[in-house]
This record gives sequence, structure tokens and C-alpha cells, in this order.
Amino acid sequence: MKISGDALDRARRIKLIIFDVDGVLTDGGIYHGADGELFKAFHCRDGFGITLAHSCGIKSAIITGRTSQMTARRAAELKISVVMQGQMNKRDAYKKIKAQFNLTDEEICYVADDVIDLPVFVQVGFRAAVGDASAEVIERAHFVANNFGGRGAVREIIEFILKAKGFWAGIIERYTTAEFDDKELTNLNQ
Repeated sequence: MKISGDALDRARRIKLIIFDVDGVLTDGGIYHGADGELFKAFHCRDGFGITLAHSCGIKSAIITGRTSQMTARRAAELKISVVMQGQMNKRDAYKKIKAQFNLTDEEICYVADDVIDLPVFVQVGFRAAVGDASAEVIERAHFVANNFGGRGAVREIIEFILKAKGFWAGIIERYTTAEFDDKELTNLNQ
């Protein structure tokens, strides 16, 4: 894990987290059959982390170079606000998302794994990388997860942000009190 000296301060300002997909929300494997893409493996803890971030008022978005029905389905399950697929020029997609949410660069986190993400990565206020990201991404990151893409790295990054913003203790309390309403569990998509 790598944490820059100002990572906590940067994480406190975050109002939106933007994710790449392949290599970040998945392990980067692309599984094809005779009729095209068959599936992508998403990690349930990453999904629950996104749900927890939403419960604390943090928005989410996806910018990905590939186009996939699996990504669209997973994003819908997780209620991700904006999904921009087929975006080889991620900088243009980033400008549109930033304007849509009326945010500054400092209020945005981008989670990356490879050099295609660098044009956006270097602009945002909090740069987070999965543990198996390329050296060029890791070098520029404020936070590097121990976990790899598609293996819990997103959850680790979200926990860091939620702890920095002071939300984590309340989340744990919510899940450990006798008054916990199990309807909350059924309403949370993972």
C-alpha cells in the first residue's frame, strides 16, 4: 500500500468517485465465446463499498474504453449515476461528468489501473490505484490499494475515503447495533 502525505486531506474533499472498469472493477480478464463477450467477474465487496459510498452521499461514475452489456448491467445494479462506455478519449468524458455534477477537480477521485487512464488521473484531486496497476499509474497515485483490481481494491479505496470523511465509524455502528433494520440489507445491492 502507498499513501501520500496529503492523501487524507485529499480524500476528505471527495464528492464523486469515477471508476475505470477492466482491471479496476474487474480483474482485467475478458472472456469471449462464439457470440462475443460472455462475462466479467465483479467483486461483491467492491459493489457493497460503492453502495456504502452512495449511502454517505458520495456519487459514482464509470468511464471505460470498452463497451459491454455486463458493465451496463452491473452499473444499473449498483445505481452508478453516470456510465460512459466506449470512451477511448477519457478526458472528454471526464469534462462532461465534471460539468454534469458541477464539481471541481479537487472533489473528484479517479480509480485507475493503466496508462489509458492517465489523462484523467493526473487532473483529479484524489488519485487512487489498484494494487496491480501499471508503474506509471502507481507513481502518480495518492493512494495505492493492497488488493488488485476486481479483487477488493475498490472497496479498500472507498473505505479509505469514508474513514477520511468520518463516515466509517457510523457505518460500523449501524451494522452492529440491536436496532439495525434488516430491511436495510435487502435494499442494498452488492
